[in-house]
Amino acid sequence: MPDLASPPPVAAATGAVAPADLYAPRARPCPEISGASLKRQRAMLAVWLAVVDAAALAAAFRLAYWLRFDLQITVAPEVVGRLTDYDGLATLLIPIWMLMLVAFNLYDPQAKLGGIQESSRAFHASTTAAMLVVVATFFVPQFVISRMWLVSVWLLSFLLVAAGRFANRRLLYALRRRGYLLSPALIVGTNEEARSLAGFLGDWQASGVQTLGFVRTGGAGTDVSAAGQVLGTMADLPDLIRRHRVEDVIVAITSLPREELLALCEAVEALPVRLRLSSGLYELLTTRVEVRTLGTVPLMSLQKTRLDAAEALVKRLLDGTLAGVGLLLISPLLLGIAVLVRLDSPGPVLHRRRVLGVFGRPFDALKFRTMYRDADARLRHDPVVAEALRLGRKVPHDPRITRVGRWLRRYSLDELPQLWNVLRGQMSLVGPRMISPGEVTHYGRQRMTLLTVKPGMTGLWQVSGRSDLAYEDRVRIDMYYIRNYSVWLDLQILFIQTPPAVLHGRGAY
Repeated sequence: MPDLASPPPVAAATGAVAPADLYAPRARPCPEISGASLKRQRAMLAVWLAVVDAAALAAAFRLAYWLRFDLQITVAPEVVGRLTDYDGLATLLIPIWMLMLVAFNLYDPQAKLGGIQESSRAFHASTTAAMLVVVATFFVPQFVISRMWLVSVWLLSFLLVAAGRFANRRLLYALRRRGYLLSPALIVGTNEEARSLAGFLGDWQASGVQTLGFVRTGGAGTDVSAAGQVLGTMADLPDLIRRHRVEDVIVAITSLPREELLALCEAVEALPVRLRLSSGLYELLTTRVEVRTLGTVPLMSLQKTRLDAAEALVKRLLDGTLAGVGLLLISPLLLGIAVLVRLDSPGPVLHRRRVLGVFGRPFDALKFRTMYRDADARLRHDPVVAEALRLGRKVPHDPRITRVGRWLRRYSLDELPQLWNVLRGQMSLVGPRMISPGEVTHYGRQRMTLLTVKPGMTGLWQVSGRSDLAYEDRVRIDMYYIRNYSVWLDLQILFIQTPPAVLHGRGAY
């Protein structure tokens, strides 16, 4: 998964999402990259990664010595060790650590790793290398080392290599934005699925794929001029692959019949390309798909949750920690707002909104009450506003909202009680918009994707214009967030994009 997926295009003046199709690829030139040039770029990247990893490991070994023998962090302080001996040991062991990084495919140019996956491989590589050292101490009795030093090396090597990889991903994304280290690709098909695929692959920073254009099939197609150009037909495919040095052929399988698909698989068998088949169920999939073989038949199953176990754990820990600390710190503010709400108009302090959580399970999302108790009666006297609300649109001068409520909504202070929902695990700090049961129909078949993650207090929808957005734009932004989730995207939205969006109060009414 990408570490930091870029959000859909946002209009600079209003903060609202631009009217262009959010699924369309970005309008950037596609530089022609020769095969030899791409190979050199990848070789240089591999060498650079190896240098950074070696430096990180050298620092880890030296820090481990400092912690164990200089700071005496140990259970056996009587054991001493000479720096020259442990530096010599580091010279022997660092190549072993490097070999483990190679064994876990951390230098494979085709393994477009995201943050958690890359860090996971670095952890397994460091653990395997440390275990080899432990095994060596059993079979070679003369090989005696400090156990605390080895534990420190194990942890520090993982942490420093992972930190170096994080920094290098930032560099890699910057290079991809400038047209470097991109795999040339063709999309087979010209229908709506092909257009959607091109849109998401158009994020070069995350995908590492440069979509050159489309190949027209004998199946049904649509006008794809907004998403790219048609370079030829199926008969032209071998020539296109050779001419453009294509590495990936991505097939929208709904765009061609079964026999034509089988013929395509045979046609590219002898060509130096990777054939990638879409699922044909793009609206239903959340990008968490598992393929297993039962007997001799490979079958695809959809995962019930969008995040894997590691991502879900990190997100839950982040949510629980920040929500708990936040509630403690802002408790005086919450009390003051409660008093203002009560003094402004009669009625309860809190409003409970029935919304849908993961798997469609309903729960009550808490908010400070921002409407008059007779809100429905007030709405009946304003049919224009009533019709706008019925169509799913919010209006800037809603007669149901109280004076304090209007202020609370402007700065999103009415949503602060939802920290309790986050603490209970019903919501997340960052996620898609929460929706009521009646809103599910607006998401169509993509509701399966929406309900695989918890709704959020904030999200891409909030930092992209909030109520200024048309409902269909909100749906597309939610889908974009879900399919491009990463913990780094959450942190960017939470700490970088949300504060200015809230302070400016755009689209908040």
